[in-house]
Amino acid sequence: MAAADVVAADSPNPLLSDFDFPPYDAITAAHVRPGVRSTLKQLEVDLDELEKSVEPKWEKLVEPLEKIIDKLIVVWGIVNHLKSVKDSPELRSAIEEVQPEKVKFELRLGQSKPIYNAFRAIRESSDWPQLSETRKRIVEYQLREAILSGVSLDDDKREQFNKVQQELKKCSQKFGENVLDATKKFEKLVTDKKEIEGLPATALGLAAQTAASKVSMAMKMATVDKAEELLEKLRSASWNPAVQDMEEIKSFAKQQGAAEADNLTHWDINFWSERLRESKYDINEEELRPYFSLPNVMDGLFSLAKKLFGIDIEPADGLATVWNEDVRFYRVKDSSGALIAYFYFDPYSRPSEKRGGAWMGGVFSRSRALSHGGAPVRLPVAVIVCNQTPPVGEKPSLMTFYEVETVFHEFGHSLQHMLTRQDESLVAGLRGIEWDAVEIPSQFMENWCYHRNTLMGIAKHYETGEILPEGVYNKLLAAKTFRAGSSFLRQLRFATLDLELHSRFVPGGSESIYDVDQHVSSRTQVLPPLPEDRFLCSFSHIFAGGYAAGYYSYKWAEVLSADAFSAFEDVGLDDDKAVIETGRRFRDTILSLGGGKAPLEVFVKFRGREPSPEPLLRHNGLLTATASA
Repeated sequence: MAAADVVAADSPNPLLSDFDFPPYDAITAAHVRPGVRSTLKQLEVDLDELEKSVEPKWEKLVEPLEKIIDKLIVVWGIVNHLKSVKDSPELRSAIEEVQPEKVKFELRLGQSKPIYNAFRAIRESSDWPQLSETRKRIVEYQLREAILSGVSLDDDKREQFNKVQQELKKCSQKFGENVLDATKKFEKLVTDKKEIEGLPATALGLAAQTAASKVSMAMKMATVDKAEELLEKLRSASWNPAVQDMEEIKSFAKQQGAAEADNLTHWDINFWSERLRESKYDINEEELRPYFSLPNVMDGLFSLAKKLFGIDIEPADGLATVWNEDVRFYRVKDSSGALIAYFYFDPYSRPSEKRGGAWMGGVFSRSRALSHGGAPVRLPVAVIVCNQTPPVGEKPSLMTFYEVETVFHEFGHSLQHMLTRQDESLVAGLRGIEWDAVEIPSQFMENWCYHRNTLMGIAKHYETGEILPEGVYNKLLAAKTFRAGSSFLRQLRFATLDLELHSRFVPGGSESIYDVDQHVSSRTQVLPPLPEDRFLCSFSHIFAGGYAAGYYSYKWAEVLSADAFSAFEDVGLDDDKAVIETGRRFRDTILSLGGGKAPLEVFVKFRGREPSPEPLLRHNGLLTATASA
């Protein structure tokens, strides 16, 4: 991001240009304030016109509303994306300054009584029974959103509500920035080389690179009671295995002569757990890297997508501008050769400007109303971002197995965005899908990393071409259930804590948020929690990441995705014909229907029945366990 924060008044602003793909290479921090403000000003005019002329008819209500919502999403999405992949103090400052103005407009839009009344009129009209299921979903979704946005509040309460919403947005953004800044600022000066003996070369390289470059449940499938019922069922199945995990680690540490074996603390567990894993399975993530070169992994992933979903993915570099020279651009075609989507792929770590982790985002959603140039629909465009180790010379980017799972996961998200067949952008792709269902395709795709033929197709030594040894594959498979009980309990702690804080906790009451954490941890940790544990101070998912009262959705989606994958197991994973048929059914339901149909109905349409937790417990070796705590 260019350091300059000023542009000439008469200079064209790329944010405001008419583009087929965002001009990422041309947008600087200096364009954000004027670009966002100009967009908001025009949207205010558009909203005024809509409120004056609105009628309870689709073309007079939903289509103009779709254009307003989409314009805001696209412009804000561009600047927010650049903040994630090309951060700078200037860009951050610009976004922080205009965010309250953007939130103010969102609140006005959400609280528009003319729009709300028009949607109510559609729902109460005699034409309602004849409306398509997709359009009914859009109407119900918009009415629910309006109520959650405060449309039915009295003027004084609405004003108070708006102040709270502004403060929440500000605090959420600040929380995320504080965690990011604290992470960046942390450093430890090492003067004795012996202290870092054994540290992987990739970790040493990344450290050097860093130093050198210095209302939730209403929008979910589940209710609080349903979510808690699932969490308790999983906790019950996980507790005894987790107790056994702890005993096994203690026994192993004692065998190794560890003085602390009889009194292991929290910081000992990960160390001895990793040593035990290496001892049992002789798997070292760093030693696996040569078998997982990024180009080969992506080729295998694209081949799997072709087999399951009948799509072809082709390089299209140069068709769209990018924010970094390492970013790739692809087009997606159907089996007929018809173009159906595009996506960007930003694979490599850039610690000085790019946030950590991996994610998928939507640039454009599929839309009939927003098509242009004579096209019947606007095609969806996605972006996938990872943080792989960059290639060095002739040596490609090499991945850990965990990173392979991660790229499969994010690709799963992008498939749902790109393969949608909904022409209404308000429910296309991931739009309009209840929050606890959006992880189904992503976690479903992870399962294929453990499928022998799929993994062996991508696991080839980048120098020798040697395929991953069969014994190593078997160990990877066995290691999947290593400490599964403990891993489940860890996630269940986070999910249960989130629900407790957002459904029962009373601010200013007798308990602090840390007391709640202690109470939850006592039932989700075999090792008693530390009194000074302040994990909540960095729990970005629920305070800055949109998962408030929704963290349970990871486990909810794991149940659904494992059950979805079991449909392929049922027909035989080695039966290509049956797998292809099941893959097409998955595409035609889970990946295609977007938010136009209730997720549970979509799942039942694919699976033929309601979801069961049995496949998830079976995949993790927890099926027969019962709780004792």
